[in-house]
Amino acid sequence: MMLSRAKNWLFLCCLLTGSACAAEPDAKQWLERMTRALAEQNYEGFFFHVRDERSERMRIIHRVDKGNVSERLVSLDGSGREIIRNASEVICYLPDRRTVLVEKRSERSDATSLLGGLPAYSQALEKLYEIEKVGGVVKTLGRKTQILSVQPRDQYRYGYRLWLDQETALPLKSQLCDRQGRVIEQILFSEVNLRDRIGADDLKPAVNADGFTWLRQTTQPVVVASMTVGWTVIRLPAGFRLTERRVQAIAGSDAPVRHLVFSDGLATVSVFIEPRDAQAQPMRGLTRVGAAFAYSRDLEGHQITAVGEVPAATVEAIAAGVMRDGASDDAAAPTPDQAASASSPP
Repeated sequence: MMLSRAKNWLFLCCLLTGSACAAEPDAKQWLERMTRALAEQNYEGFFFHVRDERSERMRIIHRVDKGNVSERLVSLDGSGREIIRNASEVICYLPDRRTVLVEKRSERSDATSLLGGLPAYSQALEKLYEIEKVGGVVKTLGRKTQILSVQPRDQYRYGYRLWLDQETALPLKSQLCDRQGRVIEQILFSEVNLRDRIGADDLKPAVNADGFTWLRQTTQPVVVASMTVGWTVIRLPAGFRLTERRVQAIAGSDAPVRHLVFSDGLATVSVFIEPRDAQAQPMRGLTRVGAAFAYSRDLEGHQITAVGEVPAATVEAIAAGVMRDGASDDAAAPTPDQAASASSPP
């Protein structure tokens, strides 16, 4: 009798409280909600981008029209820099240099968006990252938020902490962290507003680019014979795969440069392979710029450089794996673990 009454009481509580007995969204569902919110919502806001103890205040306008996502980012800290992402291009206005940079929109260029580089849930992602909720509800920007932790399962990628708005699932704060939990860079919103509609005019730049120099990224069609035959990358860190390949002209290089892009679905590494001037001193070793590491080596008259916002071990391992097609890999490239222990980041 007592057990029956207890069951009836529990059932009554569920009816009265509703959500109290409903299953709370798990970490994966939170991440899926965030992905949908970023893809489907119109919003605008102001945020601080903090990196290397430097802070930049920016405005973002994010528009979704018939499934097409466009975005405008405006620096509010003096340079007047604006970045416009439309359906086909990414256009960067640099008033202080009187220059406009234009490149075709791609998975790689979208990943460089301050919000586009956030993790989106997939089974492949879960194999490489551990996704967990952290604690209960906390207040961020005066709103209730849930903290998510997206931590790598190995040393080849960075982790994330995300503060997601309980109502909209938009990320009000995000942090990129190393394996020790140290914050590498973060985005902190000071204001964010959902809008039913954003007009096309809101995506137009405020910069008057008359007289500016326009630099368009020039690419040659990818031809299998000239692009893939001759070079390969072996022993990639787990989860990384080739997602893009092109031949392009790069400022400062007389010859076209092979550009390979590798990604695990979240972290991205670019590899540049270019003929080296025999009179020039080759670049070797590890360098760091902000959150990005670059690792360079020379191979048979070519300069090899791998660069990305990933741990030093990752760019070292990928650069070390570049080799000529048909070459023996017995002693050519170290394993990722060997490359990771070869040197430590500065």
